[in-house]
Amino acid sequence: MLKLLKTLFLFIGLLSIVTIGKAHPNIQWSFDIKKLDSSLYEITVTGKLPPAWHVYGLNSALDGITPPQLNFEYEKVSVSGTPSFDSAPQNITDPIFDQKKAAVYTGSFSFRQKIKIEGTEPGSIKGKLVAYAGNATEFYPVEQAFDIPLQNGAQAQVGNSKIKLSSIDLDKPLADCGKQESKHQSLWAVFLLGFAGGLIALLTPCVFPMIPATVSFFTKRSSNRRAAIRNGVLYGFFIFLIYILLSIPFHIAGNVNPEIFNTISTNAYLNILFFVVFIIFALSFFGFFEITLPGSMTNMADGKSSVANLGGIFFMSLTLALVSFSCTGPILGSLLVGSLSGGVWPLTFGLAGFGVALGLPFGLFAVFPDWLKSLPKSGGWLDTVKKVLAFLEVALAFKFLSNADLVMHWGILKREVFIGIWILTSLGLTAYLFGLIRLPHDYKGQKISTGRKVLGLVSLLFTLYLIPGVTQSKNTNLNMLSGFPPPRSYSVYAKSEEKTNTLEADVINDYERAMKLSDSLHKPLLIDFTGWACVNCRKMEENVWNQPEVNSYIKENYILVSLYVDDRKKLPIGERNTYTTKDNNKKEIITHGDKWSTFEAENFSQVSQPFYVILDNQGKLLNYPVGYTPDIKEYLDWLKCAKEAFDKVAKN
Repeated sequence: MLKLLKTLFLFIGLLSIVTIGKAHPNIQWSFDIKKLDSSLYEITVTGKLPPAWHVYGLNSALDGITPPQLNFEYEKVSVSGTPSFDSAPQNITDPIFDQKKAAVYTGSFSFRQKIKIEGTEPGSIKGKLVAYAGNATEFYPVEQAFDIPLQNGAQAQVGNSKIKLSSIDLDKPLADCGKQESKHQSLWAVFLLGFAGGLIALLTPCVFPMIPATVSFFTKRSSNRRAAIRNGVLYGFFIFLIYILLSIPFHIAGNVNPEIFNTISTNAYLNILFFVVFIIFALSFFGFFEITLPGSMTNMADGKSSVANLGGIFFMSLTLALVSFSCTGPILGSLLVGSLSGGVWPLTFGLAGFGVALGLPFGLFAVFPDWLKSLPKSGGWLDTVKKVLAFLEVALAFKFLSNADLVMHWGILKREVFIGIWILTSLGLTAYLFGLIRLPHDYKGQKISTGRKVLGLVSLLFTLYLIPGVTQSKNTNLNMLSGFPPPRSYSVYAKSEEKTNTLEADVINDYERAMKLSDSLHKPLLIDFTGWACVNCRKMEENVWNQPEVNSYIKENYILVSLYVDDRKKLPIGERNTYTTKDNNKKEIITHGDKWSTFEAENFSQVSQPFYVILDNQGKLLNYPVGYTPDIKEYLDWLKCAKEAFDKVAKN
């Protein structure tokens, strides 16, 4: 359990280190290739080792130690047969493996590996050689990247991918409209969301009982009332500061690669990891077991806590953050992964809101200790809050699994399946709240409070609201949940899964083809930078594009192209390349998502979605691009402004 949680926070904190450097030992590798027939090739690998070093060959007696092998990036390359070495290995008594016999290669050696290439021959074969090397006292895994050119292969055409457009001037669009000034407003909305999460965390059994206990501690240990107020306020401030500090690694990573947040939030395997961890959190909230951080961490923080100095108060705050992790962790985790796709500042604002809500009561009750008398007593209601949160965690967990399914096009969680799972979850919550099912720590004959019954009725009504979503009715949009379930076209009833918006008959998913159509029909081009796992994209499609006036205006006046920045489908081999960005960084363009996310960043200096751009049929910017615009009139005015600019240029 602990290993899994450590892995999660390693990914979320972006603290993983990629080690780039020479292999140990310094083996000199060379690679050559020759074509045997139309699809069969033979790669020859030669290695030259320094004195006293050896590379391990085939050793059945050494568990996990394999001879040198080649791993390929191109999915249509397959290994044919086993490697053929030019010389027999030496047999040594290996001190690294308890004097067991080992077959090794020393000095200069080579081996041949046959491979098959299906379909189009690439311009080069890329991959990694993996081997194990050692001497009398050292042992290292060895990796060596290789890129072997093929004489008659399909060379990647960087120009054909049209990643960088010379016609774009972001500061001088043809029409001065569409400039959005709502970024700060949206950041404060995230702050309020984090604040709400902090308030929920206050009501959990790990935090709520700590309020009177901590305030009483300050009152009794401080020399006077003024000191008690100061220490209580500092305690609340340090709680806020601790959560702000959590965002610092994200600022550092974001400056290195601004696309990293979108990569994390849409990565299929990370979303599966989030799914597993949130299910574990839910089981913990249900009461089956408790998740705690290592005792050494909390003991160390608690040992340094004291009201005698600022450092001691800080460590008291840190102790609270650590010991309450089993309750705050799932809520905080939801905030982290939910705001990552928006970049680092929404994350910081969300954490700030969470920290303010969590720290504020401690400061207020220190200033006004008489308020403590008005607090409800701790009891069974706290356990009820925790278990309600458990059902919410289950629902959220399947959202992460849905993200992975959408990005990878697995077809596992179609819209109706997803909604069906939420119906079952909501039914389970309803049954629990009415006392029809018992969970750990519940007892037979437990009294059901009026508040719990009211909440159960709300849960029942929500269940009834969801039920039409599993039917084939086209009039059921579930607007209250727009963006959370998969799109309507990703349905068990749908014939095609290629489009996800309400303009399915008109949308194009390729920029070059859309631009040609724009030029031939003499219509401006509306670019929709979107994502399969983008919640706000679905909200725009279902609540704005779905409006008759917007829908008809786009159909009549625009060529619409939707570019999915998280699409993991591989590009044709001739379009894959290593692209040099405007910041002079190298980026591998392998998937459609790689191409369109780079296209957005290079030309429009944005990495968020949804993001809308309007170009004329010559590729010039007609007005300022916009992001998420839920106001229907505002979005329609933006469309009309660009169209008027296009018509004005056409007349001249």
